[in-house]
Amino acid sequence: MRKKVRVAITGVGNCASALIQGTSYYDKNRESVGLTSYNLSGLEPGDIDYVAAFDVVNSKVGVDLSEAIFAQPNNTVKICDIGKMDVKVEKGEILDGIGRHLSHKVKVSDKSSVDVMKVLKDTKAEILLNYLPVGSKQATQFYAEKCIEAGVSFINAIPVFITSESKWQQAFGNSGLACAGDDVMSQLGATVLHKTLVKLFVDRGVKIDETYQLNVGGDMDFYNMLDEERLEDKRVSKTSAVAVMAPYQIPMRIGPSDFVEFLQNDKVCYISIRGKYFGNIPVDLDVKLRVVDAYNSAGVMIDAIRGSKLAIDRGISGPLESISAYCFKHPPIQMSYSQAKANFLEFVEGKRER
Repeated sequence: MRKKVRVAITGVGNCASALIQGTSYYDKNRESVGLTSYNLSGLEPGDIDYVAAFDVVNSKVGVDLSEAIFAQPNNTVKICDIGKMDVKVEKGEILDGIGRHLSHKVKVSDKSSVDVMKVLKDTKAEILLNYLPVGSKQATQFYAEKCIEAGVSFINAIPVFITSESKWQQAFGNSGLACAGDDVMSQLGATVLHKTLVKLFVDRGVKIDETYQLNVGGDMDFYNMLDEERLEDKRVSKTSAVAVMAPYQIPMRIGPSDFVEFLQNDKVCYISIRGKYFGNIPVDLDVKLRVVDAYNSAGVMIDAIRGSKLAIDRGISGPLESISAYCFKHPPIQMSYSQAKANFLEFVEGKRER
C-alpha cells in the first residue's frame, strides 16, 4: 500500500477547488506538467488524502467536500468530475474571516461551530492547509493554535505571517511540528514573474529607477480585497519578494488593484519596470499576464504538501525553509527562484536538512 498524506483544509474556495480537482486530474492522467516532479521522493499527487474541511459559508457547510468545491460563490473552471469524498465540510470559527465586502456576497451558516482540534484529531490529519480569505489574521492564528494543540503541521497559503514569524516558528518547533508558508506563490504568477524580471535587470547591469505591479480579478478573493484594511500583509508579502531581488532600494508599488466581476477567476497582471543601461540610456518594460488564478497555485501546493510530508516523516519540525522559499512569497528566508528551487530539490533528495 502506498504512503498517504492526510490533509485538512480550512477555507473551501476556488484555490481549494483547483487543488482537489488537480489532485484527481493528475492521479488519473499521470502527467507532470505544472509539478516539480510527478513522483517526489515516492509521493505522487494521488497520495494526498483529504480528510477534513472547514468553512463558514452556508452553501458549503454540511455538504460533501466534492460538492462544496463547486458551490457558489466559487467560480473557477472545472477540469474534472469529483466523486463523493465522504468528507463533510464542517463549520469553523468566523472571527475575522468574513470582511465587510464579502459579507454582502455570502451567507454565513447558522450551524454551530465544531471543535476544530477534535476534528483534526479524530480524522488523524497530518497537515492543515490554510486557504482562508486574505486579511484573516485572527482566524489564521486560531487555526495555527488548534494545529499545535492537535499535533498537526501547518501550511499557510495566505498573507498572514506565521511561518515567517519567530513566535510561531518556536511554537511549532517546540511542539515537534512543521510549518511552511507564508502566502503561496503561483507557478507563473505576478510575483514570481516580477521578481525574476527584476533579478534579470540587476544581473544584466540595468539600474532600475522604478517599478509597479497592478492586479485585477473577478473572484471573491479580489472582492474581499476591496477592504483596504485587509491588505497590509498582502502588500508587504508581494513587495518584499520583489524588493529582495535588488541590492538597492527601488521605488515600487505592488498589490491588488480592483475587482472586475466579469473576469471571474481570471487574474490580469500589469508589470512596469523603468531603468537605465549603458550611457544612462533609458529602458522601459511593460508586461501583461492573464491566468486562471486558482490553478496557478494548485501544482505549487501539491509540491508543498508532499515536501511537508517528507519533513514530517523525517522528524523535522519548525519552519521548513527550502519548501517555504520555493513555494511561498513571504518565507522565513527570501531568495531567487532558481536558488529556492535548487534548495527544494536538495531537501527532497535528503541533501539539505530543512
